[in-house]
Amino acid sequence: VQLQASGGGLMQAGGSLRLSCKASGSTLLTNTVGWFRQAPGKQREGVSCIDTSDRTYYSNSVKGRFTISRDNTKDTVFLQMTGLEPDDTAVYYCAADRRTYYSGGYNLSTTYGVWGQGTLVTVSS
Repeated sequence: VQLQASGGGLMQAGGSLRLSCKASGSTLLTNTVGWFRQAPGKQREGVSCIDTSDRTYYSNSVKGRFTISRDNTKDTVFLQMTGLEPDDTAVYYCAADRRTYYSGGYNLSTTYGVWGQGTLVTVSS
């Protein structure tokens, strides 16, 4: 199973972008799905997660600005990003947990067993 992240691009501060994460031919995205990001020279950071009960989790740095959601009819998970800031500049990755229950640790890389390639988000000031 492969995850495909898309939707990144160049945006001015204050703008919005919507990232998509799709798993072709798989219902993996009905499990716990997270979004991570990695800025140049920084460690990968857990940004948001939607768990198997559709509860959502956000890091303090994006809370109130980003919204995670999923459309099971399209096997897609979205990350709507608003009020973008230059500090949001990073490569964004989606990841899914193979387990069909939420185990906690939404922002831990070890929670997720399947990763997509990244999509670059650049926010200019």
